Amino acid sequence: QVQLVESGGGVVQAGGSLRLSCAASGRTFSSLPMGWFRQAPGKEREFVAAINWSGASTYYADSVKGRFTISRVNAQNMVYLQMSSLKPEDTAVYFCAAKYGVLRSTTGGSEYNYWGQGTQVTVSS
Repeated sequence: QVQLVESGGGVVQAGGSLRLSCAASGRTFSSLPMGWFRQAPGKEREFVAAINWSGASTYYADSVKGRFTISRVNAQNMVYLQMSSLKPEDTAVYFCAAKYGVLRSTTGGSEYNYWGQGTQVTVSS
């Protein structure tokens, strides 16, 4: 069993930065691929970024590529999402997720096994 708790959300002006954190519990964390997803009001959940168990492989949605960076510190059971050059369209609830098995560039949200409760990010124009 893995429990995930996100933090770091808030209100920021367009062009600003935020760093989201995801604290994971469970002894298997270091072997699990991790992902960040987001859901804006009235929209479906969408993939943002993912990282494999070692951190050697990362994947990003085209909409955030070059602006967001996903990272992890296995010794601390932590995953981060550094968000820069934020835009109003980045406003959403951001969720951290964990999955068993291999991470691929095509891995979708339905393949993730554990989810956090989410943290709100609001970007004002």
